[in-house]
Amino acid sequence: MNMVVFWGILIPFIGTSLGAACVFIMKRDFHPNVQKGLTGFAAGVMVAASIWSLLIPAMEESAHLGKLAFLPAFVGFWLGTLFLLALDKIIPHLHQNTDQAEGMPSSFQRTTMMLLAVTLHNIPEGMAVGVVFAGLLTGEVNITAGAALALALGIALQNFPEGAIISLPLHSKGQSKGKAFLNGVLSGAVEPLGALLMIFFAPVFAPYMPIFLSFAAGAMLYVVVEELIPEMSEGEHSNIGVLLFALGFTVMMALDVALS
Repeated sequence: MNMVVFWGILIPFIGTSLGAACVFIMKRDFHPNVQKGLTGFAAGVMVAASIWSLLIPAMEESAHLGKLAFLPAFVGFWLGTLFLLALDKIIPHLHQNTDQAEGMPSSFQRTTMMLLAVTLHNIPEGMAVGVVFAGLLTGEVNITAGAALALALGIALQNFPEGAIISLPLHSKGQSKGKAFLNGVLSGAVEPLGALLMIFFAPVFAPYMPIFLSFAAGAMLYVVVEELIPEMSEGEHSNIGVLLFALGFTVMMALDVALS
């Protein structure tokens, strides 16, 4: 079991690192349509993971509440949404393809704020992986090792393009390949840290696992709606983002069902 948890925490970080390594083999940024497609894929994975790996288990665990089985998930979802909204307003960050920074005013360089945007994006993913493995370890929710690994693998799949999307622009803006790769890797380091934090405190919040599962779902879906969907839709009209969203959604859905 310990090895399952170890790899479950590490797999998403490996996905980010492999994506960041693209800076060593690619000479230029992704074509805009490719970037839209990869962003759509990531959004699809996150939506499916929020539903199948987080919200549905949360409501199943609350089945004893009868018609109020939705209540813990409802509360947790809103707490996760408001938590990400607060971070979004506090942490200075800059999304791709925009010159308007968000968060509190700061004197950070553009590249630093781009890194903070990706780090902000990765926080709920690390929390989601951590809370699912915490549920597996405590036995408080009906989560199998396969289902937990399916979530980790799905997050890793969408982390791969994200790692490249951060390292390639950093290199094109003047950073060396080595530094751009390192920054891409560091942007994903918050995920295993967040996962470990959730697992460490698992005995404390075990009785409230449905709330924490839906908390992670609310945080992830905040990122999808606030960041990913606008990025996959901006610029010249294209359906590539929607099609890759559908692909990411169905891949994550299939992984969760097949590995459960």
